[in-house]
Amino acid sequence: MSILIDADTRVLVQGITGREGSFHTREMLAYGADVVAGVTPGKGGQRVEGVPVFDHVEVVLENMDVDASVIFVPATHAMDAILEAADAEIPLITCVTEGIPLWEMLRAVCYLQDKPVRLVGPNCPGAITPGVTKVGIMPGHIHLPGNVGVVSRSGTLTYEIVWSLTRADLGQSTCVGIGGDPVVGTSFVDILGLFEEDSQTEAVVLIGEIGGQAEQRAAEFVQAEMSKPVVAFIAGRTAPAGQRMGHAGAIISGEGGRAEQKIAALRAAGALVAEQPAQVSEFLYEAMG
Repeated sequence: MSILIDADTRVLVQGITGREGSFHTREMLAYGADVVAGVTPGKGGQRVEGVPVFDHVEVVLENMDVDASVIFVPATHAMDAILEAADAEIPLITCVTEGIPLWEMLRAVCYLQDKPVRLVGPNCPGAITPGVTKVGIMPGHIHLPGNVGVVSRSGTLTYEIVWSLTRADLGQSTCVGIGGDPVVGTSFVDILGLFEEDSQTEAVVLIGEIGGQAEQRAAEFVQAEMSKPVVAFIAGRTAPAGQRMGHAGAIISGEGGRAEQKIAALRAAGALVAEQPAQVSEFLYEAMG
């Protein structure tokens, strides 16, 4: 098994005719993803990498079934793309776009609460089930099929740690980037819950960073609900207060946002917390016996 996406996931690409959309459509197809359609208003009737393009999501759904949408629309129009996919009730919506204003994401999250959909992102790399399929921009060649689930706020740090897992022969069940913005559609807790229920996943790697209290909430869930071992890494131990470090959400601006506070919470919950990315593999072997 896996979480969120599998071999049967039919993917729609919103913004498929743009530079990023067309490039990553090609990469997803090459990895084995079933990309069934694309959407760019005014470009209906075209094809990108053999994939038919439509003007609107609603028209796509009139012609075929879709399980997941991935959004490569610029920030100025990304909110419209999210709401259009939500109104079409596409079960999984992944927004790769960064730079969406905070107030727009607050509006989107509230709007989606009453919809039977899950939003991953924005400002995220998406998800990959190694050896099977991917939705988003994660590089497929660094992944290895296996039984370690990975959830992260940081895209590039995910790649570094995943590559170290692969080199240590620790394959992954599914890797999910939830996004580094202050407001995202899917949380650490949401993904931890899915990994806890997934029969393939035997252990979980959680990759966090400074800012906010998402890691503390994850620690509470780990202590109360997780039976599987969790290994964590928190980036930004030396970051000064008030300075953004990479992501919009990676800024210490209040209580609980410092790396040491997150590390303490996770350790108190029973997670093993690595001090360096390379230690994650060592801790996993320890935790999994």
